[in-house]
Amino acid sequence: MSFADELFIQTIEDILDHGVSDEGMHVRPHWKDGTPAHTIALFGVVHRYDLAKEVPIMTLRRTYWKSAWKELSWIWLQKSNKVADVGSHVWDAWADGNGTIGKAYGYQMGEKARYRDVTAEGIRKAFGGTPEEKKIVQDENGIYLLDQTDRIIYQLVNDPASRRIMSNIYHIDELADMALAPCAYSMTFMVTGNRLNAILNQRSQDMLAANNWNTMQYALLVYALASAYGFEPGEFVHCIANCHVYDRHVPIVKELIRQPLHPAPTLAVDPTIHDLYQFTANSFTMTGYTYNDFDAKFEVAI
Repeated sequence: MSFADELFIQTIEDILDHGVSDEGMHVRPHWKDGTPAHTIALFGVVHRYDLAKEVPIMTLRRTYWKSAWKELSWIWLQKSNKVADVGSHVWDAWADGNGTIGKAYGYQMGEKARYRDVTAEGIRKAFGGTPEEKKIVQDENGIYLLDQTDRIIYQLVNDPASRRIMSNIYHIDELADMALAPCAYSMTFMVTGNRLNAILNQRSQDMLAANNWNTMQYALLVYALASAYGFEPGEFVHCIANCHVYDRHVPIVKELIRQPLHPAPTLAVDPTIHDLYQFTANSFTMTGYTYNDFDAKFEVAI
Protein backbone atom coordinates (compact mmCIF):
# COMPACT_ATOMS: atom_id res chain seq x y z
CA MET A 1 0.00 0.00 0.00
CA SER A 2 0.99 3.63 -0.27
CA PHE A 3 2.75 4.79 2.90
CA ALA A 4 0.53 7.87 2.85
CA ASP A 5 -2.49 5.53 3.03
CA GLU A 6 -0.94 3.70 5.96
CA LEU A 7 -0.35 6.90 7.94
CA PHE A 8 -3.81 8.23 7.11
CA ILE A 9 -5.54 5.05 8.31
CA GLN A 10 -3.47 4.92 11.50
CA THR A 11 -4.22 8.56 12.29
CA ILE A 12 -7.96 8.28 11.62
CA GLU A 13 -8.20 5.19 13.82
CA ASP A 14 -6.21 6.93 16.55
CA ILE A 15 -8.47 10.00 16.41
CA LEU A 16 -11.65 7.90 16.55
CA ASP A 17 -10.33 5.67 19.36
CA HIS A 18 -8.45 8.21 21.47
CA GLY A 19 -9.38 11.69 20.30
CA VAL A 20 -11.21 14.25 22.42
CA SER A 21 -14.44 15.92 21.29
CA ASP A 22 -14.98 19.66 21.68
CA GLU A 23 -18.75 19.14 21.90
CA GLY A 24 -20.19 21.59 24.42
CA MET A 25 -17.40 24.13 23.88
CA HIS A 26 -17.71 27.34 21.88
CA VAL A 27 -16.08 26.80 18.47
CA ARG A 28 -15.50 29.21 15.57
CA PRO A 29 -16.11 26.81 12.62
CA HIS A 30 -19.69 26.21 11.55
CA TRP A 31 -21.67 24.46 8.84
CA LYS A 32 -23.54 26.30 6.13
CA ASP A 33 -26.79 25.92 8.10
CA GLY A 34 -25.21 27.77 11.03
CA THR A 35 -24.72 24.70 13.23
CA PRO A 36 -21.43 24.67 15.15
CA ALA A 37 -18.91 22.32 13.50
CA HIS A 38 -17.45 20.23 16.32
CA THR A 39 -14.46 17.94 16.02
CA ILE A 40 -12.74 14.92 17.54
CA ALA A 41 -9.07 15.81 17.79
CA LEU A 42 -5.59 14.69 18.77
CA PHE A 43 -2.77 17.01 19.76
CA GLY A 44 0.70 16.92 18.21
CA VAL A 45 0.50 14.44 15.35
CA VAL A 46 3.70 13.99 13.33
CA HIS A 47 3.88 12.31 9.92
CA ARG A 48 7.29 11.53 8.41
CA TYR A 49 7.82 10.75 4.72
CA ASP A 50 11.06 9.84 2.94
CA LEU A 51 10.55 11.53 -0.42
CA ALA A 52 13.43 9.59 -1.98
CA LYS A 53 11.60 6.31 -1.33
CA GLU A 54 8.02 7.14 -2.20
CA VAL A 55 5.78 10.02 -3.24
CA PRO A 56 3.38 10.62 -0.29
CA ILE A 57 0.07 10.46 -2.15
CA MET A 58 -3.04 8.61 -1.00
CA THR A 59 -4.70 5.90 -3.10
CA LEU A 60 -7.71 5.39 -0.80
CA ARG A 61 -9.25 8.17 -2.87
CA ARG A 62 -7.91 10.47 -5.54
CA THR A 63 -5.78 13.44 -4.55
CA TYR A 64 -5.93 16.12 -7.23
CA TRP A 65 -2.25 16.83 -6.92
CA LYS A 66 -2.06 19.20 -9.91
CA SER A 67 -4.71 21.40 -8.31
CA ALA A 68 -2.82 21.16 -5.02
CA TRP A 69 0.31 22.45 -6.75
CA LYS A 70 -1.63 25.30 -8.35
CA GLU A 71 -2.83 26.46 -4.94
CA LEU A 72 0.69 26.15 -3.53
CA SER A 73 1.95 28.17 -6.51
CA TRP A 74 -0.70 30.83 -5.79
CA ILE A 75 0.84 31.26 -2.33
CA TRP A 76 4.57 30.72 -2.89
CA LEU A 77 5.16 31.82 -6.49
CA GLN A 78 2.40 34.28 -7.36
CA LYS A 79 2.32 35.49 -3.74
CA SER A 80 -1.28 36.48 -4.34
CA ASN A 81 -4.17 37.04 -1.94
CA LYS A 82 -6.78 37.35 -4.72
CA VAL A 83 -9.13 34.37 -4.78
CA ALA A 84 -9.65 34.75 -8.55
CA ASP A 85 -5.98 33.84 -9.05
CA VAL A 86 -6.36 30.37 -7.50
CA GLY A 87 -8.33 28.93 -10.39
CA SER A 88 -10.94 27.29 -8.14
CA HIS A 89 -13.73 28.34 -5.79
CA VAL A 90 -12.21 26.82 -2.63
CA TRP A 91 -11.43 30.22 -1.15
CA ASP A 92 -14.63 32.01 -2.15
CA ALA A 93 -16.17 31.70 1.33
CA TRP A 94 -13.34 33.79 2.80
CA ALA A 95 -13.17 36.51 0.13
CA ASP A 96 -13.75 40.12 1.17
CA GLY A 97 -15.46 42.83 -0.87
CA ASN A 98 -12.29 43.27 -2.92
CA GLY A 99 -12.05 39.58 -3.75
CA THR A 100 -9.04 38.97 -1.49
CA ILE A 101 -8.34 37.05 1.71
CA GLY A 102 -6.65 40.09 3.22
CA LYS A 103 -3.05 39.99 4.41
CA ALA A 104 -2.93 36.19 4.46
CA TYR A 105 -0.96 33.40 2.77
CA GLY A 106 0.47 34.75 -0.52
CA TYR A 107 0.45 38.31 0.77
CA GLN A 108 2.78 37.24 3.59
CA MET A 109 5.10 35.31 1.28
CA GLY A 110 5.46 38.43 -0.85
CA GLU A 111 6.29 40.78 2.03
CA LYS A 112 9.91 41.95 1.84
CA ALA A 113 12.37 42.09 4.71
CA ARG A 114 15.95 43.36 5.12
CA TYR A 115 18.83 40.85 5.12
CA ARG A 116 22.35 42.01 5.92
CA ASP A 117 24.00 38.92 4.46
CA VAL A 118 22.55 39.34 0.95
CA THR A 119 25.09 40.48 -1.65
CA ALA A 120 24.94 41.40 -5.31
CA GLU A 121 27.09 38.38 -6.15
CA GLY A 122 24.79 36.12 -4.12
CA ILE A 123 21.77 37.49 -5.97
CA ARG A 124 23.47 36.84 -9.29
CA LYS A 125 24.30 33.28 -8.23
CA ALA A 126 20.78 32.53 -6.95
CA PHE A 127 18.68 34.28 -9.58
CA GLY A 128 20.90 34.54 -12.64
CA GLY A 129 21.04 38.30 -12.91
CA THR A 130 22.05 41.53 -11.25
CA PRO A 131 19.92 43.04 -8.47
CA GLU A 132 18.79 45.70 -10.93
CA GLU A 133 17.78 43.11 -13.52
CA LYS A 134 15.88 41.11 -10.90
CA LYS A 135 14.33 44.28 -9.42
CA ILE A 136 15.79 43.53 -5.98
CA VAL A 137 16.16 46.84 -4.19
CA GLN A 138 18.18 48.17 -1.28
CA ASP A 139 17.09 50.35 1.61
CA GLU A 140 18.72 53.66 2.47
CA ASN A 141 21.54 51.80 4.23
CA GLY A 142 22.36 49.58 1.26
CA ILE A 143 20.72 46.46 2.71
CA TYR A 144 18.91 44.27 0.17
CA LEU A 145 15.23 43.38 0.59
CA LEU A 146 13.89 39.93 -0.29
CA ASP A 147 10.49 38.31 0.10
CA GLN A 148 10.22 34.94 1.85
CA THR A 149 10.29 32.74 -1.25
CA ASP A 150 13.33 34.52 -2.66
CA ARG A 151 15.07 34.42 0.70
CA ILE A 152 14.76 30.61 0.82
CA ILE A 153 16.10 30.26 -2.72
CA TYR A 154 18.98 32.63 -1.89
CA GLN A 155 19.95 30.59 1.18
CA LEU A 156 19.71 27.20 -0.53
CA VAL A 157 22.04 28.41 -3.27
CA ASN A 158 24.45 30.50 -1.20
CA ASP A 159 24.32 29.04 2.32
CA PRO A 160 22.80 25.53 2.32
CA ALA A 161 24.35 24.73 5.73
CA SER A 162 22.26 27.47 7.36
CA ARG A 163 19.89 26.49 10.15
CA ARG A 164 17.71 29.53 9.37
CA ILE A 165 16.17 28.51 6.05
CA MET A 166 12.52 28.95 6.85
CA SER A 167 9.25 30.72 6.14
CA ASN A 168 6.64 32.02 8.58
CA ILE A 169 3.30 33.51 7.55
CA TYR A 170 1.67 33.60 10.99
CA HIS A 171 2.34 37.28 11.67
CA ILE A 172 0.65 38.20 14.94
CA ASP A 173 0.42 41.92 14.19
CA GLU A 174 -1.50 41.31 10.94
CA LEU A 175 -3.89 38.52 11.96
CA ALA A 176 -6.73 41.03 12.27
CA ASP A 177 -6.26 41.83 8.58
CA MET A 178 -6.50 38.19 7.48
CA ALA A 179 -9.74 36.51 6.43
CA LEU A 180 -8.41 33.26 7.90
CA ALA A 181 -5.43 32.71 10.16
CA PRO A 182 -2.99 30.47 8.26
CA CYS A 183 -3.33 26.74 8.96
CA ALA A 184 -0.07 25.58 7.36
CA TYR A 185 2.09 28.47 8.51
CA SER A 186 5.78 27.57 8.53
CA MET A 187 8.34 25.61 6.52
CA THR A 188 11.84 24.88 7.80
CA PHE A 189 14.44 23.46 5.42
CA MET A 190 17.62 21.59 6.29
CA VAL A 191 20.27 20.18 3.98
CA THR A 192 21.94 16.97 5.17
CA GLY A 193 24.67 15.77 2.84
CA ASN A 194 22.99 16.49 -0.47
CA ARG A 195 19.43 15.77 0.73
CA LEU A 196 16.93 18.59 1.09
CA ASN A 197 14.67 17.96 4.10
CA ALA A 198 11.76 20.05 5.33
CA ILE A 199 9.32 20.41 8.21
CA LEU A 200 5.82 21.78 7.68
CA ASN A 201 4.19 23.19 10.81
CA GLN A 202 0.42 23.31 10.77
CA ARG A 203 -1.75 24.61 13.59
CA SER A 204 -4.94 22.84 12.44
CA GLN A 205 -5.72 19.98 10.04
CA ASP A 206 -9.08 18.77 8.74
CA MET A 207 -8.08 15.17 8.01
CA LEU A 208 -10.80 14.41 5.49
CA ALA A 209 -10.82 17.64 3.53
CA ALA A 210 -7.17 18.63 3.51
CA ASN A 211 -4.64 16.16 4.93
CA ASN A 212 -3.19 14.65 1.78
CA TRP A 213 -3.83 17.88 -0.13
CA ASN A 214 -1.47 19.77 2.19
CA THR A 215 1.00 16.88 2.28
CA MET A 216 1.26 16.80 -1.50
CA GLN A 217 1.50 20.58 -1.81
CA TYR A 218 4.58 20.86 0.35
CA ALA A 219 6.12 17.57 -0.74
CA LEU A 220 5.97 18.85 -4.33
CA LEU A 221 7.60 22.09 -3.16
CA VAL A 222 10.49 20.08 -1.69
CA TYR A 223 10.79 18.01 -4.87
CA ALA A 224 10.83 21.20 -6.97
CA LEU A 225 13.40 23.02 -4.83
CA ALA A 226 15.63 19.96 -4.66
CA SER A 227 15.55 19.39 -8.40
CA ALA A 228 16.02 23.05 -9.33
CA TYR A 229 18.95 23.77 -7.03
CA GLY A 230 21.00 20.59 -7.13
CA PHE A 231 19.79 18.51 -4.18
CA GLU A 232 18.21 15.10 -3.74
CA PRO A 233 14.79 14.96 -2.10
CA GLY A 234 15.05 14.03 1.56
CA GLU A 235 12.63 13.70 4.43
CA PHE A 236 9.40 15.65 4.69
CA VAL A 237 7.99 15.97 8.21
CA HIS A 238 4.42 17.20 8.71
CA CYS A 239 3.74 18.44 12.27
CA ILE A 240 0.06 19.00 13.08
CA ALA A 241 -0.92 20.67 16.35
CA ASN A 242 -4.70 20.06 16.23
CA CYS A 243 -5.38 17.02 14.05
CA HIS A 244 -9.11 16.46 13.77
CA VAL A 245 -12.13 14.90 12.15
CA TYR A 246 -15.35 16.94 12.01
CA ASP A 247 -18.49 15.45 13.53
CA ARG A 248 -20.31 15.23 10.20
CA HIS A 249 -17.28 13.56 8.59
CA VAL A 250 -17.03 10.59 10.97
CA PRO A 251 -19.20 8.19 8.93
CA ILE A 252 -17.33 9.15 5.76
CA VAL A 253 -13.82 8.58 7.15
CA LYS A 254 -14.92 5.22 8.56
CA GLU A 255 -15.99 4.21 5.06
CA LEU A 256 -12.88 5.71 3.46
CA ILE A 257 -10.34 3.75 5.51
CA ARG A 258 -12.05 0.48 4.49
CA GLN A 259 -11.37 1.07 0.79
CA PRO A 260 -8.91 -1.13 -1.16
CA LEU A 261 -5.25 -0.16 -1.03
CA HIS A 262 -2.89 0.39 -3.95
CA PRO A 263 0.87 0.91 -4.35
CA ALA A 264 2.23 4.43 -4.50
CA PRO A 265 2.92 5.84 -7.97
CA THR A 266 6.24 7.16 -9.25
CA LEU A 267 6.95 10.89 -9.50
CA ALA A 268 9.35 12.48 -11.98
CA VAL A 269 10.41 16.14 -11.95
CA ASP A 270 11.47 18.02 -15.08
CA PRO A 271 15.28 18.12 -14.69
CA THR A 272 15.70 21.00 -17.14
CA ILE A 273 14.10 23.54 -14.78
CA HIS A 274 16.58 25.41 -12.56
CA ASP A 275 14.31 28.21 -11.38
CA LEU A 276 11.48 27.58 -8.90
CA TYR A 277 9.34 30.21 -10.63
CA GLN A 278 9.34 28.21 -13.86
CA PHE A 279 7.55 25.22 -12.33
CA THR A 280 3.96 24.46 -13.28
CA ALA A 281 1.77 21.46 -12.52
CA ASN A 282 2.99 20.01 -15.82
CA SER A 283 6.59 20.04 -14.58
CA PHE A 284 5.76 16.90 -12.58
CA THR A 285 4.85 13.52 -14.05
CA MET A 286 2.97 10.95 -11.98
CA THR A 287 3.22 7.41 -13.35
CA GLY A 288 1.08 4.51 -12.19
CA TYR A 289 -1.28 6.43 -9.96
CA THR A 290 -4.09 3.98 -9.14
CA TYR A 291 -6.79 5.17 -6.75
CA ASN A 292 -10.31 4.31 -5.66
CA ASP A 293 -13.28 6.13 -7.14
CA PHE A 294 -14.41 7.17 -3.69
CA ASP A 295 -16.68 10.11 -4.34
CA ALA A 296 -18.66 10.49 -1.12
CA LYS A 297 -19.82 14.09 -0.89
CA PHE A 298 -19.10 16.06 2.25
CA GLU A 299 -19.46 19.59 3.47
CA VAL A 300 -16.42 21.69 4.40
CA ALA A 301 -16.73 23.64 7.67
CA ILE A 302 -16.20 27.39 7.38
